[in-house]
Amino acid sequence: MDEKEQLLRFIKNGTSPFHVVETTSDILDNANFQKLDITSEWDLVLGKNYYTTIYGTSLIAFRLGNILDDIPVLRIATAHTDSPCLRVKPNPQNISGGYLRINTELYGGAILSTWFDRPLSIAGRVTLASDDIFEPQSVLVDFKHALLTIPSLAIHLNKNKDKKDISVAKEMLPLIALINDELNKDNFFLNCLAQELNIPAKDILDFDLYIYNYEVGTTLGINGEFISSPRLDNLTSVNALIEGLSMGSRSDSINMICLYDNEEIGSRTKQGADSNITNMVLSKIFMSLGMDQSLMYSSIASGFMLSADVAHGYHPNYPDAYDSTNHCELGKGIVLKLNSSQRYATDSTAIASIMQLCKAYNIPYQKYANQSDIAGGSTLGTIASAWLPMRTVDLGIPVLAMHSARELMGSEDQKSLNRLMTAFFSE
Repeated sequence: MDEKEQLLRFIKNGTSPFHVVETTSDILDNANFQKLDITSEWDLVLGKNYYTTIYGTSLIAFRLGNILDDIPVLRIATAHTDSPCLRVKPNPQNISGGYLRINTELYGGAILSTWFDRPLSIAGRVTLASDDIFEPQSVLVDFKHALLTIPSLAIHLNKNKDKKDISVAKEMLPLIALINDELNKDNFFLNCLAQELNIPAKDILDFDLYIYNYEVGTTLGINGEFISSPRLDNLTSVNALIEGLSMGSRSDSINMICLYDNEEIGSRTKQGADSNITNMVLSKIFMSLGMDQSLMYSSIASGFMLSADVAHGYHPNYPDAYDSTNHCELGKGIVLKLNSSQRYATDSTAIASIMQLCKAYNIPYQKYANQSDIAGGSTLGTIASAWLPMRTVDLGIPVLAMHSARELMGSEDQKSLNRLMTAFFSE
């Protein structure tokens, strides 16, 4: 299976952050990684591979070298498991004019207009009653078929056809059914969940459910030079980190990937990059290996981190949105991102190392800086490196239509990112 097929399969399975973590866990299990309970004592062995999950939507995996230096070499790469979308609200049944709709709220900065007139589905976690009040049972659900849609208003009825401001509360309520005499309107949604999970509806206490674009990704272009797919942001990076950690050959370091949730809403959650979770994991690793906190701090200070997230590719229809000398193009390799306000964590000493790594492995790369009148986006590199003060580079593959329900990338760029992550965990 080549990089394109592997990526598209991963995206198809990763329909929510819960399913990204589940899919990643399956891959790591098959690659001889041992799962650890974050709440238990760890008894780690040098030369072994491990991973742990955090609240179902974040995952940290690491490989321990057979021989560690006096100050262990620490290599960390990060990405995020979430994507902009709509989430299902509690009590979601909403009836209007003979239609049953699902009440939603916005998660992250989605381009709302791209969600109209598409087949949509639902995936996430359902929480069930249990005997232990403080340990409710959780199960994952993915309807895996076209369940919803949000129809556009006909242009004949829309006087402001170029309207940019879309009301989530009024316009982003997907249709799920037509009202009829047999429909249990009051408990319709819980009954749907119960039927899908084959459980009694009374056992369902709550849920964390994401509406996702059901359309699958595909290659396109006269030579297949593009990939069009949902959730390229940021499953391209997650896929590359898994590949790099599995294939990296360095045997005297601690190689680690951190797949965080909630980047799209600021990262400041218990499972996000703006939390103490990575420091907790590192502390458990060092304590299990009989190393003290002072040694851990030395390892962090001398470590190196890559923050992998998609970058803004040059859009030929909107040239004024880009810097005249520091834009990047699809198909030209990975993007090294720089920003003087540190919206990207990169500095010249850190980027020099990655440039040399790219040259040593013949990996194409480009540099990107925002157009100076446009603030642009940010990612978790600065946040994560504030908790783990080490040299950090923000990078990723360039995409068009970032935060659309369907994004576009160069089909060869995934290969470049995979190769870079493998090199990073090998040198």
